[in-house]
Amino acid sequence: MSKPSKRTPRHSKTDQSASSTPERPSAFSIIKDIQRQSRRQYTAEEKIRIVLEGLQGEQSVAEICRREGLNTNVYYRWSKEFLEAGKKRLAGDTTREATAPEVQTIKSENEALKQLVAELSLENRALKKSLKADE
Repeated sequence: MSKPSKRTPRHSKTDQSASSTPERPSAFSIIKDIQRQSRRQYTAEEKIRIVLEGLQGEQSVAEICRREGLNTNVYYRWSKEFLEAGKKRLAGDTTREATAPEVQTIKSENEALKQLVAELSLENRALKKSLKADE
């Protein structure tokens, strides 16, 4: 005869089929939701400051990450991106992304130029026809 197991799964839900109360989320899922919602968003300036602190070597990367509340993998990813951007800039690659107003200005300029080309093409065609008719 086998013994019934005394262990229960860590995150199992209790059987509430007999009760009429709605299921409540487990404490584990509530904590995960709070962590997701409270995840810190770092600005570019903060990322640069943190990476530069690590590059200075006055404190260990682990200490900096602990103080800032971020994973060391995140620090190393930021560091790699920072150094790659520096290499591109020093190599003369100065391309940047346009802002929304710049894109809108360029689009309207492009549309105006297309219309001008269309008008000039029609005018050119009309002049060619009039020259052929005069001959």
